[in-house]
Amino acid sequence: MADVHSKEIRSKNMAAIKAKNTKPEMLVRKFLHANGYRYKLHDKSLPGKPDIVLPKYKTVIFVHGCYWHGHKNCKYFVVPKTRTEWWLNKINGNIANDAKAAKALKKEGWKIITIWECGLKPAKVEQTLKSVLKKIS
Repeated sequence: MADVHSKEIRSKNMAAIKAKNTKPEMLVRKFLHANGYRYKLHDKSLPGKPDIVLPKYKTVIFVHGCYWHGHKNCKYFVVPKTRTEWWLNKINGNIANDAKAAKALKKEGWKIITIWECGLKPAKVEQTLKSVLKKIS
């Protein structure tokens, strides 16, 4: 199946996708700050460079995009119809890197919270963020 966009438009669209400071990540950060939590961002000294690090609680938070991290049984994770093999290799690589980072962080005594993008959609955001507070303390 051919892509619905030209190569130039597809390239521009993909280049616009950010790895840091995404809308879901900003939502979580604002919520944590409003609830009195202070944190570090994208700590390169930790495995997997977690999105949010709460040193006081020895807790890290990863805010994962459902597509990029292969969220199983999620309507936002759809296998691409073009370049399928390449994309599945990319996504499976992300999943493997996530698992490797989680294992290393646990070994160092860190608590890991993973927030999926779908949990931050309007219908679920309040419930998701409340559960994060419970997991931190």
